[in-house]
Amino acid sequence: MAQRGIQMDQEKFFCSICLDLLKDPVTIPCGHSFCMNCIRSYWEEQDQKKICSCPQCRQTFQPRPALMKNTMLADLVEELKKTGLQAAPADHCYAGPEDVACDFCTGRKLKAVKSCLQCLVSYCEQHLRPHYDSPAFEKHKLVDPSKKLQHNICSAHDEVMKIFCRTDQQCICYLCSMDEHKGHDTVSASAERTKKQGELGASRQQIQQRIQDREKEVKLLQQGVEAVNHSADEAVKKSEKIFTELVHLIEKRSSDVKQQIRSKQQSEVSRVKELQEKLKQEITELRRKDAELEHLSHTNDHIQFLNNYPSLSQISEPTDSPSINIHPLQYFEDATAAVSEVRDKLQDILSDVWTKISLAVTSVDVFLPQAEPKSREEFLQYSCQITLDPNTAHTRLLLSDGNRKATVMTKMQLYPQHPDRFTVTQQVMSRESLTGRCYWEVKHNMFKGSVAVTYKDISRTGYESQFGNNNRSWVLECPSNSYTFSHNNISTSIPSPQSSKIGVYLDHHAGILSFYSVSDTMTLLHRVQTTFTQPLYAGLTVYGYEKSVELCELK
Repeated sequence: MAQRGIQMDQEKFFCSICLDLLKDPVTIPCGHSFCMNCIRSYWEEQDQKKICSCPQCRQTFQPRPALMKNTMLADLVEELKKTGLQAAPADHCYAGPEDVACDFCTGRKLKAVKSCLQCLVSYCEQHLRPHYDSPAFEKHKLVDPSKKLQHNICSAHDEVMKIFCRTDQQCICYLCSMDEHKGHDTVSASAERTKKQGELGASRQQIQQRIQDREKEVKLLQQGVEAVNHSADEAVKKSEKIFTELVHLIEKRSSDVKQQIRSKQQSEVSRVKELQEKLKQEITELRRKDAELEHLSHTNDHIQFLNNYPSLSQISEPTDSPSINIHPLQYFEDATAAVSEVRDKLQDILSDVWTKISLAVTSVDVFLPQAEPKSREEFLQYSCQITLDPNTAHTRLLLSDGNRKATVMTKMQLYPQHPDRFTVTQQVMSRESLTGRCYWEVKHNMFKGSVAVTYKDISRTGYESQFGNNNRSWVLECPSNSYTFSHNNISTSIPSPQSSKIGVYLDHHAGILSFYSVSDTMTLLHRVQTTFTQPLYAGLTVYGYEKSVELCELK
């Protein structure tokens, strides 16, 4: 009788609050039973809301019922424990939203521990036991719990897919193999898995080898970073020392000039004061002589006058003095001018040297120089998508095909005014700046025009705005049957038959610019080796009405 009760009403001996077997069970007036501590804690929480109710049926009580242990129920629970009734699983054993639930559990489902690929069902530990105990399940394949078991069912025939069609590279069921996949190369899914497993092993080995290679490269790069940091620290330290020495040298020269000026000032002032003193003494002597002569002039005694006159009338020789011409602000002007000249020359020198220093710093590269590509496939690895900038286009040029094509028109285009627009030559620049390694192609139909790269600060007006007529641009001109390369108004003829496609390769950091004739092979037309100090932009020039040129879309 008790055993049957266990099988039929086992859930009635669990507390609905803690989901465990009842401990010190109490029965409240509505008839529901709970653990004494559970219901007490529940009601204590409700005291804040001035409510006392049953957790299951929500019936309210006023006042709070007294809690008395239900001894009969407690004894029954103890007896049931002896017959094998176990406590409810811990809360962490139940399936959550992210877990795979047991398909056999009713009510609150437990977590699945395995999924069966034969049954297409997931089992908790208790419901999985027959798969281990019964010989009928020996051949069933158990895997980690999966929510995707239904992916093993054929959507067309609702059968388990156990066959792999190599022709269509997909899993199928046995009915598919006799229907739409009839005559195809089919094998069992396990056989294909074995084959793919071998390929997977080879792939993993390749990946692991690549990981090792990349780890070595990462280590080398780290060593490069450390070397760069060390070299930079040393360069900063030595540069600071050199500039400090230079500052000290300038300060010493400043002190020398100051001392020299002050020394000259002192000597000249001493000379002037010495002459001043002599002149003052002479003035005193002359005044004394003048007073004696004046006294003599008033003597009435002719004999005395004549006797004293010879001695008093003799005047001493005047003190030798230079021609005095005072120009106070001009005494040391030449020295100031000489210092100013040194400053100007030093500024010029520092400006030139600064350019060299800046280029030397920008030329630092952790990576070794890479070889220039050979085949078109290698060039295409560096292909870049370029579009033309309408703000730079001459008003005779019509841009089309997503701003990749430029055509010369007889009528002016209604472009808005813009400071970047070319006003003399029918030219246009790219919207995108070019740095690093880049490759692009230009397609034309035997046009008279040019393919160029240029700095952004190229002039937009006058003769110097034309690509190649300045030191801001490098251009391959394409007349009717040959090529000409121009830079800084210096042109070089290139005898080579024209093709309808020109390839341009740029390695900005290495300072390499190459133009190629593109056909079945890549024919080098001209290569430039220089130092680029700014980002570059692609440029196009088109001559002749209705003539056009187009940037190729490389894939």
